[in-house]
Amino acid sequence: MIEMPPLQFASSNGIRMGYYEAGPASDAPPLVLCHGWPELAFSWRHQIKALSEAGIRVIAPDQRGFGVTDRPEPIEAYDIEHLTDDLVGLLDHLKIDKAIFVGHDWGGFVVWQMLLRHPTRVAGVVGINTPHTARPPVDPIAILRKRFGDSMYIVQFQDRTGEPDKIFDSRVEQTFDVFMKRPQPRKDSAAADGDAAKPNLAFPQMVAAYDASRDTREPILSPEEKQVFVDAYSTTGFTGGINWYRNMTRNWQRSAELDLTVRVPSLMIMAEDDAVLPPSAADGMEKLVPDLEKYLVRDCGHWTQQEKPDEVSAKLIEWRRRRFG
Repeated sequence: MIEMPPLQFASSNGIRMGYYEAGPASDAPPLVLCHGWPELAFSWRHQIKALSEAGIRVIAPDQRGFGVTDRPEPIEAYDIEHLTDDLVGLLDHLKIDKAIFVGHDWGGFVVWQMLLRHPTRVAGVVGINTPHTARPPVDPIAILRKRFGDSMYIVQFQDRTGEPDKIFDSRVEQTFDVFMKRPQPRKDSAAADGDAAKPNLAFPQMVAAYDASRDTREPILSPEEKQVFVDAYSTTGFTGGINWYRNMTRNWQRSAELDLTVRVPSLMIMAEDDAVLPPSAADGMEKLVPDLEKYLVRDCGHWTQQEKPDEVSAKLIEWRRRRFG
């Protein structure tokens, strides 16, 4: 039996946003849990239960373009200014002054940016797998193209005709069969061999060519949990979330004047076996985040809060109590 609080809705920044809330309304500052791609507020089901039972107020929205939340048509409606303004609108709806923002994957990028753009609304930040980094000297898409080639999924997602979206949309269950698995056990030889260690990031083609009979990885989701994602994305398609990626150049162009220093208590939770956002990506974060604590989740791939839910929840509870009472 999957436990989730009742679904609620807020009018926020011109859209209708679906969210879940649990824990005592008197608890402050609450935790706002921000998911990544291709995920949903449902990705935080374990943390919603554990944190609320520990007496902590938690709020988990389906963000713009995902799940039951609106999916505006223009690609520019998914830039970082809209995504962070949506969260401000959610706080306003709930009459919350400040919150601790917790983000995984794309949600991690959003919560670090939330602090930079709306510092008076942020009490603390937790990045899960996604570090806070300096602004790159050139367009990040150019960097990814040079490093990984044109087949890298984020580079492919810049195609505004929606070709990558169609691959996922036509194979929804297959997409989650490809993504939501624990990584293969690491071979020591692969670490010594640079090519063997280099991940295949051509995700649309991986999904199109997927053969379940040859996949020996362990699923992260139960059949019932997987069905929640499959039902949601069968309804919405994948374009809303992919449009977040289509704004990476725009976000970079519009961030030149930002002060990148994070001046609130911060926690960086890293996953040992994440091929896309490895722990090494967080090296040197302390320069931009003076009040930073780091925590490594071992034997864990990219879907940290779903792969190691008890460990992630316990760390969030411990850090929140120690830093905020």
